[in-house]
Amino acid sequence: MSIVSSNIVETVKNAFNFTVEKFPLAGPDNMKTAWYGLFRSDNQETVGDGSVTTRYVPHTTDDVLALVEASSEAFGGIGKVSCYFNHGHYLSVVPTNEHRKAIFGTADNIFPRMIIRAGYDGKCFNATMGYYRDLCKNLACMRGVSSSSVSIKHTSGLRGKMEALIKQFGMLRHSWDKVTARVEQMQSETVNIVDFLNAVYGEPSSDSGRGLTIHKNRTEAIFTRLHNERIVSGRPTLKNDWTVSKWEAFNAVQGFVQHSATRRGGEHGQFARAIMALNDPIVAKAEELLMNNQQFSLAA
Repeated sequence: MSIVSSNIVETVKNAFNFTVEKFPLAGPDNMKTAWYGLFRSDNQETVGDGSVTTRYVPHTTDDVLALVEASSEAFGGIGKVSCYFNHGHYLSVVPTNEHRKAIFGTADNIFPRMIIRAGYDGKCFNATMGYYRDLCKNLACMRGVSSSSVSIKHTSGLRGKMEALIKQFGMLRHSWDKVTARVEQMQSETVNIVDFLNAVYGEPSSDSGRGLTIHKNRTEAIFTRLHNERIVSGRPTLKNDWTVSKWEAFNAVQGFVQHSATRRGGEHGQFARAIMALNDPIVAKAEELLMNNQQFSLAA
């Protein structure tokens, strides 16, 4: 029996209150082809990054609900879900707060977030164990943590495969301990924030006025974010040796990318920006540099 509340079911249904339909594509003079396109039923916009074949069966909102239900079973219940559609379904599944992990004092905590992607690109669906940091409202994941992500075969009729889905999400549930261990490790190690930012973004050419302006504005925004988070969390004031924990350094960059970086296409909601940040190469580079101690000097 499902333990997903009716409110969560309605949230998902209301967010994805349309279907994705497959229609044949024609050549010149209505020439028949072997290819099909995917279209939203509500606004007729195309979905996916190309054509599909006659064998392709688009997944449905009910398939997405099956993924949510399986994640709920794995965690023994969930309290909330956030939804976003961009050529596929994105969801952030929120377990209950009993899984909270304190990282520094009482103001810097992380909470598990199950991030689900169900695309129409023919690739596997993906579910990742991420975290939400209450100090800065960052939603992120640790790519370098083994077993924190699982692939689910792209198919329709997922509700009939519920037992296998619950097992896969159960594996993710156990990866939360590895995620928190990685975060605690990052909190215990230090880095020179100036050297780190130069390694992540590079240094602008002195003869590029626009490049210098972008670099200056971005650096100031990141340092302001870092300074404010230190105050709120009760950490000491940043000193002239520019030493911070790796945890602070990562979240300063990730937070800038999620909340402040310019995005094309006009205004985007908070969850949409978080999804964009999850796939941003700068965030991935920042984590890799911090974990591998590459290309910049670590503080003593």
